[in-house]
Amino acid sequence: MSAFKSACRALSLLAICLTATLAQAAGVRSIDIPADADGPAIHGLVWYPCAEKPAEIPVGVFILTGVKDCPLAGAHLPLVAASHGRGGSLLGSHDTAETLADHGFMVAAINHPGDTAQDLSRSGDLSVFVERPTDIKRLIDFMVGPSPFAAHIDHDRIGFFGFSRGGYTGLVLLGADPDWPGAAFDHCQQARRLFCQEILDKRYPSQPLTHDPRIKAAVLADPPAIFFSAESLAPIHVPVQLWASSRGGDGVLPSHVAFVDANLPAGHDYRVVPNSGHFAFFLCPPALVQAQSDLCADAPDFDRVAFHAEFNADVLAFFRARLARPAE
Repeated sequence: MSAFKSACRALSLLAICLTATLAQAAGVRSIDIPADADGPAIHGLVWYPCAEKPAEIPVGVFILTGVKDCPLAGAHLPLVAASHGRGGSLLGSHDTAETLADHGFMVAAINHPGDTAQDLSRSGDLSVFVERPTDIKRLIDFMVGPSPFAAHIDHDRIGFFGFSRGGYTGLVLLGADPDWPGAAFDHCQQARRLFCQEILDKRYPSQPLTHDPRIKAAVLADPPAIFFSAESLAPIHVPVQLWASSRGGDGVLPSHVAFVDANLPAGHDYRVVPNSGHFAFFLCPPALVQAQSDLCADAPDFDRVAFHAEFNADVLAFFRARLARPAE
């Protein structure tokens, strides 16, 4: 892909550029997870290796690069489940998904019911924080179970990618339990977010949150840690690549991510992106650059397109190392 190769040359990412010449395209296919006792129907999208020449696929304001419904190329593929931020969508990290699929990964992303750009009906409810990890577990269950992709997935090589509230989702999936009466209550006494009234009224969720031990590695970008204590994070022992914006935004402070860094018990890769705001991890499509400056504006000395080329290469390298087959 010419844009990716140009970014590679600009950033001297030689290893990624060399392997990019071997890749063809990302196949792109929709999935629909049926409603069950654990939640409503969920719509998703899957990116996967494809042996055909890539093309542009317009989807709303986004332009994907790949081949719609391409025959899948490859077997025993690692799977990465992806979770978007508050009010986002499954397309929010499409460039990262395309990079991974171009290099032999399968990536499955969903729209979290009630907390997407198309449906914000429960974005301010505490229930969303309980249901998000369950949504991802249901996604993985579907991908390795009844989906048409199941026979091509290596069940022992499953990863996770999450941005913002998706990063919170990942922390829970990896084993963290929110400290509702402690850390969450303390935060809500100082910052009255929409969901805080439930916490201040001590209407804490009574059901246990979903953890998924099938996830063997995770990339978390700017996760809010307002619900967690140090004890909350203690059970996390899988490899994590943790990213932080230096300026924060959308309710996420640099101190939130620094708290996660300071309290993850296992060794992990922590990276703070200089001069970046929270939405630096979202690559704005051209149609949004002028229309939504709150999402797309950066500091004068920050190049979001160049950063994403480097970010995607680093995410790819992390998952390659952490989800490698035993014989590799």
